[in-house]
Amino acid sequence: MSSTSITESDFINQANTIVLENISNEQFGVSGLAEMMNMSRSNLLRKIKKETQLSPSQFINKVRLIKSMEMLEQHKWTISEISYQVGFGSTSYFIKCFREYYGHPPGEVGKGILVDENSAIEVNVLSRYKWQMLTALSLIVILISVLLLHKESTVTNEIEKSIAVLPFKNESSDSLNLYFVNGLMESALNKLQKIGDLRVISRTSVEKYRHSNKDIQEIAKELNVNYLVEGSGQRVGDQVLLNIQLIDASNDRPIWVEQYSREVRDVFALQNEVAKKIASAIEATVTPAELEQIEKKPTENLIAYDYYLQALDPFLMRTDKGLEKAIGLFEKAIEQDPEFALAFANIAISYYLLEMDHIEKQYTDKINSYADKALLYDSKSDASLIAKAFYYIQIKEYQLALPHLEKALNYNPNSSLAVQMLADFYFRLIPNTNKYLEYALKGVQLNVANDSVTQSYIYLGLGNALIENGFVNEAMTYINKSLTYDPKNYYAPYLKTLILFAKDSNIETATKLLEREWQNDTTRLDILQDVANFHYYQENYNRAFFYFEKFIKAKETYGLDIYPHEDIKIGMVYKKMGLDTQAAKFFSAYAEFCETDQSIYKSASLVTKYVQEGENDQAIDQLKVFATQDNYKYWFLVFMEIDPLIKPLKNHPEFEQVMQKIKDRFWENQLNLRKSLEVKGLI
Repeated sequence: MSSTSITESDFINQANTIVLENISNEQFGVSGLAEMMNMSRSNLLRKIKKETQLSPSQFINKVRLIKSMEMLEQHKWTISEISYQVGFGSTSYFIKCFREYYGHPPGEVGKGILVDENSAIEVNVLSRYKWQMLTALSLIVILISVLLLHKESTVTNEIEKSIAVLPFKNESSDSLNLYFVNGLMESALNKLQKIGDLRVISRTSVEKYRHSNKDIQEIAKELNVNYLVEGSGQRVGDQVLLNIQLIDASNDRPIWVEQYSREVRDVFALQNEVAKKIASAIEATVTPAELEQIEKKPTENLIAYDYYLQALDPFLMRTDKGLEKAIGLFEKAIEQDPEFALAFANIAISYYLLEMDHIEKQYTDKINSYADKALLYDSKSDASLIAKAFYYIQIKEYQLALPHLEKALNYNPNSSLAVQMLADFYFRLIPNTNKYLEYALKGVQLNVANDSVTQSYIYLGLGNALIENGFVNEAMTYINKSLTYDPKNYYAPYLKTLILFAKDSNIETATKLLEREWQNDTTRLDILQDVANFHYYQENYNRAFFYFEKFIKAKETYGLDIYPHEDIKIGMVYKKMGLDTQAAKFFSAYAEFCETDQSIYKSASLVTKYVQEGENDQAIDQLKVFATQDNYKYWFLVFMEIDPLIKPLKNHPEFEQVMQKIKDRFWENQLNLRKSLEVKGLI
């Protein structure tokens, strides 16, 4: 077998070089290669498949094996040393791959031939007829290439490592056994979620298939996964009986099936074995840190674990009644094992969820205490870290909550709860449009709604994240999907109107659509203030005043402190209507808002304040400050251009230059964001 370059293509040469540079790194795989070549996994697949007829993982393996042959021929290292130097974590696996590729084990290299009579004949034949054989071989290669090219259109993409664990079936006649079987399913899911190379669908997304009659391919299509895990089991005394299979959804065929009969005391080893065998069957890369998480025992006490399993179903129902029942069972688990970190964490989470929407909080100290104990006994648990993050959210210390959530995602890359919370953080609490979009996309990948209404709101959130980053066409796609799933979605028509305006800049049409939406529900203050704003942008101050006045009255009636950044527009409208005293109050309130604003928009807010005060040079200075900011909403660009307050500033000699700098920076950042999301396989 020749060790020459796989192809003369510059692209393949570059890929070959990158693999060689990382060849000793066992964890270097398709994702790493795609990232270093600034490509998405799917684009990498298509390119490598076209050039070599290999999948990316096969290509990487081939480079490793060719390098291993070169090293073997130098007779400087043992087979074991070479296997690790070329990135094989297991010598036996290296030997297996080497034999499959070269037709003989690595131990035969250097012996010249296999030591038997047939080998001697083979060498003589090769020596005598090598040119004729090479010619024949070339013809065979050409023929195979033609056949492969002919089949290229039917070759499917490399299977993405996406998986859903369906609810396990209780094979026992005793319905009380159900909690134990569900616990086995939940444990299998949790362990697979620790693997970053897998995309694992959340339990809430698969629960609707517990009693479903849909076939495998139907379910896989709905969940957008390529593999499904089915299982059934029962507990008979001290024995655990489990049947489990991993199914390739593309052809509805099992690729791994196993039956287990183990003692209950071996349940943790059983869970670990199942997770590792599933990961191995779909060739998922498992890092040493992830393996440590998979093999971690939640407790040594089986009675405590039994109480924990009993608590899971009511805990995951997320109802007040369910959470209260779960807390009692988790507490019983802790009585049996006072160092049971998962039980402590889930109690803290339960208390937070019980009063999440309440104004008066009574469980704050309990949340903190249980979260601290969870971290004390397992600081590397995503549940422990999320529990502590909930405490910081409870006391509104958002900057302290954030690192706990990010660390939780490190230990569990498929935690849908952590992803959802991070998306909300970067949208609402600590605005960052890039990160908001990244986590919104991850959330869509991990969660498939159980009903059309929920799915509609998932797509609404993604549409909002996309438009905030200037992805106008993509935002329109998802807002339309949102309305398809639920035409009565409360917010989607409003957002769609704004996206349409960003797309075509037709302000008259947008204003009419907003007015129509507000007429459908005149309690909607979010739409009301935008109706007023759109009239203001058109310098139709009479109509703007009409709607702003309604907006102000509603705020006063209900004692609301909302949209303080709109006060300067309201002040200007009131001034245009000759109401100078009222206008001055709004200008004063806006100046106060600017002083306390800690967001990335503070300098942008000061721009309009200084222009209104006639301080154009100071306004330009603040515009220059804003020109250094990143990750702000696309709406700034959309509305800055048409804001009447900015008109006087447009005559400033530096205005156009600074605005162009802001625009260039935004679109450059958006391009980098797109590339980053493509590499991560999110778009």
